[in-house]
Amino acid sequence: MYIRNITRISESDVSMDVLWFDQSDVQSLLDMHSTIEAVENGFRQHGLKKVQMPPKSYLYFQKYNGDLRTMPVYIEEEDIAGVKIVNVHPDNHQKGLPTVMAVIVLNSTQTGAPLAIMDGTFITDMRTGAAGGVAAKYLARKDSHIVGMVGVGDQARTQLLALSQVMDIQKVKLFCRNMSHCDHFEKDMSHLMSCEFLKKDKIKDVCDCDILVTTTPVREPIVMSEWIKEGTHINAIGADAKGKEELDPQLLLRAKVIVDDMVQASHSGEVNVPLLNGIITQKQIYCELGEVVCGIHPGRQSDDEITIFDSTGLAVQDIVTANMIYKKALEHGMGQSIRMF
Repeated sequence: MYIRNITRISESDVSMDVLWFDQSDVQSLLDMHSTIEAVENGFRQHGLKKVQMPPKSYLYFQKYNGDLRTMPVYIEEEDIAGVKIVNVHPDNHQKGLPTVMAVIVLNSTQTGAPLAIMDGTFITDMRTGAAGGVAAKYLARKDSHIVGMVGVGDQARTQLLALSQVMDIQKVKLFCRNMSHCDHFEKDMSHLMSCEFLKKDKIKDVCDCDILVTTTPVREPIVMSEWIKEGTHINAIGADAKGKEELDPQLLLRAKVIVDDMVQASHSGEVNVPLLNGIITQKQIYCELGEVVCGIHPGRQSDDEITIFDSTGLAVQDIVTANMIYKKALEHGMGQSIRMF
């Protein structure tokens, strides 16, 4: 879409126009390389404590097996603010809808007025994948070439795409309960990267890799500690709400665990159940990823370490990415201007 009047609306105008970007607009302006750059900077700002970001809040719709989340943030040094509203409804595929749908609003820090509203579904996929890429850049062994993937849904695609930006992938091992989904995944991703895809019928076999990516919605561990060899890096993506966990808690005790945000991960990340059950304590969590990115703490320190990135998804990732899209759109005269009042 194109703006009816490409001149940016002055915040002093009596009337108020907002730019709207649908998913096709967002997709045309967003690529993985630039998303990783934006998200890495977002983590850096978070690590430097230059971000106001309360933990995401949840509304639970138990009779519909879904939830709705709000995620506000103010990035002080960048002087940008906004909020994402996002759902997770695992049964949506039966209705022909995405499991995750989102809307992002960017707000003026001077007046609070909305500057832009955009589809956040594609941004959510891309920025979560980018976070996995950033984590691997700082935490995986430099000689990592083999990726194992437990789960091959939409999020697995952007995770693998991001990893391909930061490492030389030679083999990808795939596991899914429905093996036909692995076939679709291979077909889609083989157009984007040149590597060997290997379908496995046991999770254990996928775990024999350099970087393991888990993107499932399970509430009981499916990756056992004894399957993970020294030197492995794990991007644990699936646990993003209270009660979810993909990894054997004993594995956390063997590993250097890095979370995206300590408060948020404690109540909705991979560490939330082990913390609740007293298997681990917050003192056993190494640090936040942003603290590694900005140099406060070192990342991987030996080839023998097992490292785990516990990703819950942060508002700062969404808003730095949305702001990048907004700036590009202004440069190219894209978007649709909508009069609010």
